[in-house]
Amino acid sequence: MKNTENLMNYEEKELKAPSGWAVLFLTIVLYLAALAAVIFCAANIDENNFSGYDIGMIIGIIWLCIGWFPFIGLRIIKPNEALVLTLFGKYIGTLKHEGFYFVNIFSTPVTPRVQSAVSAAKPGVPHTKISLKAMTHDNRKQKINDQLGNPIEVGIVIIWRVVNTAKALFNVDDYEGFLSIQADSTLRDVVRCYPYDSTDSDEMSLRGSSQEVCNQLKSTLQERVNNAGLEIIEARITHLAYAPEIAAAMLQRQQATAIIEARQKIVDGAVGMVEMALNKLSESNVCELDEERKAQMVSNLLVVLCGNKDAQPIVNSGSIY
Repeated sequence: MKNTENLMNYEEKELKAPSGWAVLFLTIVLYLAALAAVIFCAANIDENNFSGYDIGMIIGIIWLCIGWFPFIGLRIIKPNEALVLTLFGKYIGTLKHEGFYFVNIFSTPVTPRVQSAVSAAKPGVPHTKISLKAMTHDNRKQKINDQLGNPIEVGIVIIWRVVNTAKALFNVDDYEGFLSIQADSTLRDVVRCYPYDSTDSDEMSLRGSSQEVCNQLKSTLQERVNNAGLEIIEARITHLAYAPEIAAAMLQRQQATAIIEARQKIVDGAVGMVEMALNKLSESNVCELDEERKAQMVSNLLVVLCGNKDAQPIVNSGSIY
């Protein structure tokens, strides 16, 4: 069990590599010196006697054959790039800071299984560095049932980056594919906990509480990709709609709900206006109305105030009785 936990929990180690400029300069100087020594010894060699010129020539030729080996260990790291190195299969560290470095010539860079768009266009060129830049994962639209069982279509976009190169390469096989699968499952798990829409202002919904839903998506997804060395910077819903098979019915329901709510407000306002009118007439002693006339007046005012069309008044020139 302990060995399994160690295999599944690689931690990043920053590799302290010397500057490559000194090694490059020294190697070039030694190469030129070896070339000059070979020429000088060849010009002064004695064919009959074995002397120091023969030894110098042999050493110079050997260096000319193997002196280029230090060039293998020269590495260039660009901003927001990382190079993971192993030595005979063992992880020795990661170069994360930009610059020109010299590493062990026997160390091997680990090639990520994930290929960037640039390297995908050049299949013959292996891409050995890991990008530490913020990247975007656009999740495809998915059909998911909300809390009420209604099928809806949801799409999200995730902004992420690699923060632990050792975990990204050694804990998972393909960290981008791992992120995509975890994003799909997290979206389904979170969306199922909320209704698409709610008439209750205190109840959270996908349409009315998008910020809270996105925060939960981000925190849940972050927990699931920690083992892959990834950081979720932001998660946003880019598409939210009812599925086509119920979109028309849901539109009618929304229209009916809106009409009912509008009618309720109109009736509440009309009743208040009628009550105010009766109180004003009573306080000002404009006229005395019996209960029957009050009921008729209330009926007429409600018809005028609650009707969909403009009322056509009828003027009575005689007595109201």
